[in-house]
Amino acid sequence: MRKVDVKEIENALKDMSIKTNFYVGEDVLCAFHKAEKEETSPVGRDIISNLLKNAEIAKNDQVPICQDTGMAVVFVEVGQEVELIGGNITEAINEGVRRGYKEGYLRKSVVEDPLKRKNTGDNTPAVIYYDIVPGDKVKVTLAPKGFGSENMSRLKMLKPSDGLAGVLDFVVEAVSLAGPNPCPPIVVGVGIGGTSDKAMYLAKKALTRDIGSHNKTEHLKEIELTLLEKINALGIGPQGLGGNTTALAVNVEAFATHIAGLPVAVNINCHVARHAITII
Repeated sequence: MRKVDVKEIENALKDMSIKTNFYVGEDVLCAFHKAEKEETSPVGRDIISNLLKNAEIAKNDQVPICQDTGMAVVFVEVGQEVELIGGNITEAINEGVRRGYKEGYLRKSVVEDPLKRKNTGDNTPAVIYYDIVPGDKVKVTLAPKGFGSENMSRLKMLKPSDGLAGVLDFVVEAVSLAGPNPCPPIVVGVGIGGTSDKAMYLAKKALTRDIGSHNKTEHLKEIELTLLEKINALGIGPQGLGGNTTALAVNVEAFATHIAGLPVAVNINCHVARHAITII
């Protein structure tokens, strides 16, 4: 068994909390540059150019890319040959987020009760998903989620007879109804299958993939490409002001489901598409 001190996980979360809010990922920057060349709307091109300038300012001045620094969503894959020592892993993750948001002077956006609305003051607790996997490593993925985009999430329990056409129609409809609210150009995560909660999990997990990656299953890759084309044909464009760059990518994940169901979930990232991975 390989021993991993949870302090390492805490330190990783602290660093990632700051990094994801100060630096736009290379995959996103590449997508911006590509979109700037291919956008047909002059206003749209100007907006993408300003997004690139904003990213440069955030990096150089060490300030947040956006005023909404997100709610911390953490995916943790723990190798089954790992022994965690030094404390409780959940407490370590939350302490890492707490330190990162304090030391990075990031906005604290989490309320402890969804109805009473008192701010926790440190952006915790994080939303944490655990998975036990083979091996002796711990993989930590952080995706700070802004709520302009999160509020555009949708779930539909389709009938199996709705098939692929029903899936495509629902995802395109979800993006159309979202309009400018999630700050396009967006990244669209789609979860298909499982149960209602599993589909939503898949949609959010899909957003942690880099722009330009594709599902390794061929028919799911084709769905990604088809949806991207259909979504960009909506004409919503950068920041909702028109153009052919509504989405930078569509990432699809799927899971087995019941014979009587076809759950489909949509989760959207704004143009920043914040995510980072550390392997310990």
